[in-house]
Amino acid sequence: MNTDTLTGTATDLGGKLKEGIGAATGDKTLQSQGKADQLGGKVQQTYGEAKDVVEDTIRPVIDYVRQFVRERPFASAALGGVLGIALINTLRGK
Repeated sequence: MNTDTLTGTATDLGGKLKEGIGAATGDKTLQSQGKADQLGGKVQQTYGEAKDVVEDTIRPVIDYVRQFVRERPFASAALGGVLGIALINTLRGK
């Protein structure tokens, strides 16, 4: 869990509280501000969760590639050359 997830959750809860107070007092402006805060909080919370998923998914791949390059530098260079040639040929339309 990162700071975006925590901040988004707190903003969402604050928005719910603000909406509840607005409903209790009959203040439509406060209610709509609460709903807007909830939406912003949910967006930030979702962004934080997405960052966690990317970190958990991509980080092991990057670590594996780094280990492969350290253990097999010549194979890595050859693989990089082949991929480079394939990319150039793809961009040239061959």
